[in-house]
Amino acid sequence: MFIVLYLVTSIIAGDFYKMPITVAFMVSSIYAVIIHGGRPLRERIDIYSRGAATGQMMLMIWIFVLAGAFANSAKVMGSIDATVNLTLSLLPPQMLLAGLFVAACFISLSIGTSVGTIVALTPIAAGVAHQTGTDIALMTAVVVGGSFFGDNLSFISDTTIVATSTQGCKLSDKFRVNSFIVLPAAIIIFAIYVFMGFSTQAPQEVEHVEWVKVIPYLVVLVTAIFGMNVMAVLTIGIILTGLIGLLTGTFDVFGWMKAMGDGIIGMGELIIITMMAGGMLELIKQQGGIDFIIERMTRRIHGKRGAELSIGTLVALVDICTANNTVAIITVGGIAKQIGDRYGVDNKKAASILDTFSCFIQGLIPYGAQLLMAAGLATLNPVKIIPYLYYPFAIGIAALLSILLRYPKRYS
Repeated sequence: MFIVLYLVTSIIAGDFYKMPITVAFMVSSIYAVIIHGGRPLRERIDIYSRGAATGQMMLMIWIFVLAGAFANSAKVMGSIDATVNLTLSLLPPQMLLAGLFVAACFISLSIGTSVGTIVALTPIAAGVAHQTGTDIALMTAVVVGGSFFGDNLSFISDTTIVATSTQGCKLSDKFRVNSFIVLPAAIIIFAIYVFMGFSTQAPQEVEHVEWVKVIPYLVVLVTAIFGMNVMAVLTIGIILTGLIGLLTGTFDVFGWMKAMGDGIIGMGELIIITMMAGGMLELIKQQGGIDFIIERMTRRIHGKRGAELSIGTLVALVDICTANNTVAIITVGGIAKQIGDRYGVDNKKAASILDTFSCFIQGLIPYGAQLLMAAGLATLNPVKIIPYLYYPFAIGIAALLSILLRYPKRYS
């Protein structure tokens, strides 16, 4: 009901953002409550509410709240600009494309969002393209591709948080497995950009780097890599952002509070979607819908390879329909967990497959938020960017090969 409602309405409207995804989930949830026969209405609503407020769902919501507060307060404090200037200042001559890709990878890994990285770097990429005579679509695609590096791997990325939460594994464990799959792809794409960049001139001037404002991102990245609890990591990041902002005079106490409040509000839609998806899936589970889907999806599965392929295919199809990789993982995460458990798929490998396949598709659909944002900032048709999106193509191939060739072996 949700997929048909969202997809058909968007096609008729000619715009995949005309239909609010929260409304599609609301209508589908009401439909789920109505058709859940054999129980009083109040009991059906109670079942829905239990699914929306499980411990797993609430943990995700608390992380979203902290991530929103940290991301926006860091942005207002100037951490994004400082990080952009730092990465661009490190670019050696003739390494513009490769350096821009590394900058997008580092920033997206630090801030955990592809859209934020695109917003920060695309205007710079477009301006440099004009100055150096480089194809604007190519430069924009470099930023978009690099932005999905962090979207896929960052500890504070919502896709990573949802993938690990639904599969029941640690962020640090999923990071290690996911790195084995996508780092070779990133290195190959970096080498391609080095080769392509020999004829490109580096920008002549970069703004002064405010090193102190980079500290929150670096601390968040390092503490997360060492396995600290993600909620503790984000809390430390929020405190550091506030202290640095206050000491540098970027904002006062009330400005810091407003920045955090705006960031939390910005997570509102994702929180609502998470709760409604949880409630709706609980009703589906109660009526045997999960078992039905698993039976159909696993009818011709004869081992781990087939189970992993079905998980990747399922999340990819839902992402094509919803144009949102986080929603896709939320929607199929529970089903993927049951398929994985039935066929002995390592939960860390399952989380990596969910995240990587969803980022692969999200990075290529022209009606996704990332490509629409990049195209708007660069004044391009999003379809023109797609042929240059080397990294999303590469991680899709890498994820497929990790299933077919059974690597990394320890988790396959």
